[in-house]
Amino acid sequence: MAGKDSRMKYFGGCDAGSTYTKCVIIDENGKILAAVTKRSRINPVLSAKDALDEAVSQVDGLNSAEELTYLIGTGYGRNKVPFADENISEISCHAMGVHVTDPSVKAIIDIGGQDVKGIAIDTDGTVLNFAMNDKCAAGTGRFFESMARAFEMSLDEFSNLSLTAKNVIPITAQCAVFAESEVISLVGEGKPMEEIAAGIQLSVAKRCFVMAKKAGAADSVTLTGGCAKNEGLKKAIEKVLKINVVDLPTDPQLMGALGAAEYARQKGSNVLKVLAIIAVVLVALFFLTLVIYFFNLDMKFAAVLIKPLTAYYNWSKNRREVKKKKEQDTQKE
Repeated sequence: MAGKDSRMKYFGGCDAGSTYTKCVIIDENGKILAAVTKRSRINPVLSAKDALDEAVSQVDGLNSAEELTYLIGTGYGRNKVPFADENISEISCHAMGVHVTDPSVKAIIDIGGQDVKGIAIDTDGTVLNFAMNDKCAAGTGRFFESMARAFEMSLDEFSNLSLTAKNVIPITAQCAVFAESEVISLVGEGKPMEEIAAGIQLSVAKRCFVMAKKAGAADSVTLTGGCAKNEGLKKAIEKVLKINVVDLPTDPQLMGALGAAEYARQKGSNVLKVLAIIAVVLVALFFLTLVIYFFNLDMKFAAVLIKPLTAYYNWSKNRREVKKKKEQDTQKE
C-alpha cells in the first residue's frame, strides 16, 4: 500500500484489452504506486471499473478514480474507461511504457489478445514506426490459449513445454483455425507434444519476425503483452530474429497501462502549470485593482487623459464639420 501525501498528485493509465484489463497509478515523480491485471469481462466499462477500483484501493487516501489528477485510457476498450480525461492508442502507450522502463530498448514486439504489433521507439518514447497484423488470430494471445486447451494444460505449462524439445515439428497452417486442427491431428498421431509445441512457438516467432523487421528492429527487441511471459516463444524469437530479447524489470503485460499513466503525468503536469500561471495572473490583477482603488489612481489617470482626449474630440469634430461644409458647397455648384 502506498501512502498518500496531500501535496502529491496521482496519475492513472487503464489498458482495457480484449483479454486482460490492466491499470497503473503513478505519482508526480513517475513512481508506480499501484498495478492491477484482471481478466476482461464482456463489458469493457465494467472491466475498466473493476481494474481502476482495485488499483485505487492500493493507494492510501485515494478513494476513487475521479480523484486522479489525470487519467488516460488505452487498448481495445479505451473509449469506455470511466472518468478518463482522454484516450491514446495502445501502440503509443506501449512505446512510452517501455521507454520509461528501459530507455535503451528501441524496438518492441507486442503480442496482444487479438493482434501482433512491431513498434520502433524514438529517443523521447514516441512511436518512430510500427507494423501490425490484425487480420488473423494466429500468433495472438487467444491463439496460445486455444493451443493450451488443445494440449489439455495450463497456459504456463504450455509456454514452457517447448523448452524440453530435442526436435521441432513444423506447423504449416497459417490460419489459427487450421493450425489448431493440424495440432490436434499431430497429437492424435502420437507425436511428441513438446516438439509440436516447439513448432507452434517457431511458427509464431516467424510472424513476429515480419512485424519486427517492418518496424525496424535491429540489435535487440523486447516483448510486451501477456505473451511476453511465454519463455518458449521468447527463445524461438531469439532463434528466428538472431537478436537479443531484452527482459524488462517491470511486468511486460503492464506496459500499455504504464505508458498511459506516464502520458497522463506529462499532460496533467502541463495542465497544472497552466492553471498555476492563470492563478498568478488573477492574483496580480486583484492586487493591481486594490492598489488603483486605494490610491484613487483611476481618477488621477482619468484627469491626466481628459485634456488630450478632449482636444482630440474637438479636432475630430471640427474636421467632420469642415468636410461636411465642403460637400454642401460642391452640391450647390
